[in-house]
Amino acid sequence: MNVIVIVCDTLRRDHCAAYTGGRPLNECWSAEAPPWAVPTPNMDRLAARGTVFDNCWSGSYPTMPARRDIHTGRLEFLERGWGPLEDDDLDLARRISGPNPTRSVQKMVEDGWSVSSFIADNQNFWCQGSGNYHMGFTGFEFIRGNQEDPWHTDPAPFFVPESERASKLERYFRNIARYRRGEEDETCAQVFRHAARWLERNHTYKDFFLYVDSFAPHEPWDPPEGLLQRFDPKGYAVEGWKSHPPYVPWRGQMNEEQFNSFRARYAAKVALVDRWLGRLIDAIDMLDLWKNTLVIFTTDHGTFNGDHGRIGKNQTHLHDALGRIPFLVCHPRFGHGERRAQLAQLVDVYTTTLAAVGKPIPPDRHGVNLLPVLEEPSAATTRDYALLGVFGNTVTFTDGEWILHQAPKTKENQPLYWHGMGLARFSRAELGPVVAGRRTAKVNSFSTPTWLSDKRSDPNELTNLAQSQPKKLREMQAALRETLLKINAPKEQLERLGI
Repeated sequence: MNVIVIVCDTLRRDHCAAYTGGRPLNECWSAEAPPWAVPTPNMDRLAARGTVFDNCWSGSYPTMPARRDIHTGRLEFLERGWGPLEDDDLDLARRISGPNPTRSVQKMVEDGWSVSSFIADNQNFWCQGSGNYHMGFTGFEFIRGNQEDPWHTDPAPFFVPESERASKLERYFRNIARYRRGEEDETCAQVFRHAARWLERNHTYKDFFLYVDSFAPHEPWDPPEGLLQRFDPKGYAVEGWKSHPPYVPWRGQMNEEQFNSFRARYAAKVALVDRWLGRLIDAIDMLDLWKNTLVIFTTDHGTFNGDHGRIGKNQTHLHDALGRIPFLVCHPRFGHGERRAQLAQLVDVYTTTLAAVGKPIPPDRHGVNLLPVLEEPSAATTRDYALLGVFGNTVTFTDGEWILHQAPKTKENQPLYWHGMGLARFSRAELGPVVAGRRTAKVNSFSTPTWLSDKRSDPNELTNLAQSQPKKLREMQAALRETLLKINAPKEQLERLGI
């Protein structure tokens, strides 16, 4: 079976109509959400052809830790933060295309390996400190110019918001001034066009693996104004608008008009992604690939959009707005137009992909093969609890009904070790020297205390029941401890968390 994995960065679940039924967002699970619906007709096409997982959770947070979960089938956040693949990671591409993917493609196929391709516009995949995820693929394409990509240096005049002229985001506006002439030049549009073109040229390979990664709808939130005005008639006529929101409680940081502009621009960016996702789905239709291809569509995490009075990410626990994610799986035969309640996580992409292409799954993976869940919805199980978090910070743990955000037991947040040889280039961890394959690490944890919520009555996790439900708190903490021991998590994590 072929496999196509599609990841769209920072995609909120309530911005996918498969999860809202097209209702206004503030009528779904967060009353703090904006009063509009976001049409996603192409994500709807995937949902109609596939299975909607209603209880899927991220894993390691944020961007690149989540990618390492996908590419290795193991939760990174328990061992280290943001970093590249390491030699012993048994990454997904090499499990599919062999240990030497740059050799003769013809010989590789003759030896029983499968062709793979990696298409992305996320500059983190190739910058220092995380940039080797492409190396196991048979082929790869990177779309240049996104975020602070160090690409163009031309001194010619270009537009940049006044508030961002002195920041690294100036690079983004310098880049797009050189190539963006219309919507088709948006990097997400290029990603999906290139992916569709790859399918047209390579679809005859048996059991191919195509990994597509769109950085949108991640910031910068600067969508075409025509799309933006569907959600905010003011368009860009908002004083002091910025392409990136500050990751803060929004009141006191911006006025209502600016806050609404951020949310409208995010919604328009989702609509833009959905529009160009359609180009890839059209190619799958045209080539009649649904009969022998598994398609997985998901994201790395969400973002606050007014929830808990916040906007952006990286501020507090991985509440529902951040940790619970869309996850759609289209199988050639099973689960069409159906839903599943079983707990799923990003690490399941690894195991499910290997199972689909007929490759062995290495031991010690944290992921679950979801193919039996698609075939037997009532009989198949996945896991009892989902586990997610940020290196050196809160650990989130849920059975789908109750959710625990376990904070470190003391402000010193010790003991803590960074396992592996990489450096914390995109993490706020202060690392010591390497001793026996690990480094001491110091990380400032969130100031929010341990949090417990009942998601059945409080889906957006606004009420902390840790003090009023001590028995349930102890029960969840005991289950967390048992789960960490079961997956052989570093022992210092239990001590650090006080469990």
